[in-house]
Amino acid sequence: MLRRLLVMSVIVASWLIMPLPVLAQATRQSETYKRIKLTLDAVPAIDTHDHLWPFDKLPGYRETKLGKGMNLSSIWGNSYWTQVGRLTPWQPKMEFDDWWKDAKDDWDNSRATSFYRYTQIALKDLYGVDWDRVTDAQAKELDRKIFENYRDQKWLHHVVTERSNIELMFNDPYWARFAFETSYPFEVIVFNVTSLVRGFHASEFDNPFDSPFEFAAKHGLPMNSVDDFLKVLDRLFLEAKDKGAVCLKSTLAYQRTLKFDNVSKERAEVAFGKRRTALMPEQIKDFEDFVFWRLCELGAKYDLPFQIHTGHGRIQSSNPILLVDLIEANLKTKFILFHGGFPWVGETGAILMRHWNHVWIDSVWLPSLSYSMGKRAYHEWLEQMPSTRIMWGGDCNHGEGIYGSTELTRQCIAEVLAEKVDRGDLIEEHANRIGRQIMRDNALELFPQLKDRLWKHQKNSKTAID
Repeated sequence: MLRRLLVMSVIVASWLIMPLPVLAQATRQSETYKRIKLTLDAVPAIDTHDHLWPFDKLPGYRETKLGKGMNLSSIWGNSYWTQVGRLTPWQPKMEFDDWWKDAKDDWDNSRATSFYRYTQIALKDLYGVDWDRVTDAQAKELDRKIFENYRDQKWLHHVVTERSNIELMFNDPYWARFAFETSYPFEVIVFNVTSLVRGFHASEFDNPFDSPFEFAAKHGLPMNSVDDFLKVLDRLFLEAKDKGAVCLKSTLAYQRTLKFDNVSKERAEVAFGKRRTALMPEQIKDFEDFVFWRLCELGAKYDLPFQIHTGHGRIQSSNPILLVDLIEANLKTKFILFHGGFPWVGETGAILMRHWNHVWIDSVWLPSLSYSMGKRAYHEWLEQMPSTRIMWGGDCNHGEGIYGSTELTRQCIAEVLAEKVDRGDLIEEHANRIGRQIMRDNALELFPQLKDRLWKHQKNSKTAID
């Protein structure tokens, strides 16, 4: 008996000290994981956040010997990997071999990063190339295939809707926020309101599709006071809603603190009509804070849930905890906290424990930021809140990125659910239901208008029946 206990103690101890990557690999080899992953792969996903530019304006185009097009440099250069690695620049009309002889070692110091992994997954699955072991000949052929694929927009449709199995994709057009136009049949319009907090003076705007002043002029509306500005905001929200926008989006965490005070209109009026150079920083913040609260109120009025970038921006002031006062005071507004608040995933979960009636978490980008933290977050969140409160997104600007981030997310969720099943915390039927909720059903519940746009037919589909 003593010997048996000793053996069991050694086995348990070995598991406790086993590195997380080894545990993850063991999970992905389990039959439970394989079954759950297959089930998740079959779910036509609702991707709640991407940045897919119109095909003729994709940001990755390069000038090559064969003309303008996408190539291997485009895929890596327009991926998040460039935040952890330096890519050798592509010079206009250069030969691939000349670029590759300098670029081939660019990935040596970042192969363990999640930013590397999601693109590596895409190249392996979509092109059959293992980037960990890529040869010179394979890299050159891959460059050619990418160029050929992007000669036709059909490639994006194939990758997004078939290979990624995405049925609908929310697209944040930060390059033309108020155009309210779609370029793809699977695209859902997002109303990016980030620039509106700068509406104290027309000089703040270079892009006419970002400017409330241009919008006001187009519609014959005055812009001489804060009251006029508020009327313009209301009209802008009405147009966004009429054009099919389903939610709001803010990326202000990249620019300023997420602490938005409830500022009076009188304090906001100090800044209106003045150039930035004539204002003190606190006067600018007063105006921005005042407008942000009004955006929350208009979101409630027009039933447009508010996607807010949290974490991994201006990290000294992007903790989602800073939003709690705003959230508590705007109970009719539906808030969606993006990226799980990375790296404050625990704080984000705590917010949902208190405010899950009108707050959701979007895990968009999180597995690509840190796969291990993504797993930790899913484990914790499912222990803290109803499973109806979690969504996901890709957050990429080309087909390969969208595929890679989608696949990495499915892997991450499947691992977490398999681990919960294997340790007896869930039965597999419930795990499959949770996976489907995250990948699809939660978005359809929060945005019921999407059901009229569903086009993929499934047998035994709850949402198809609804």
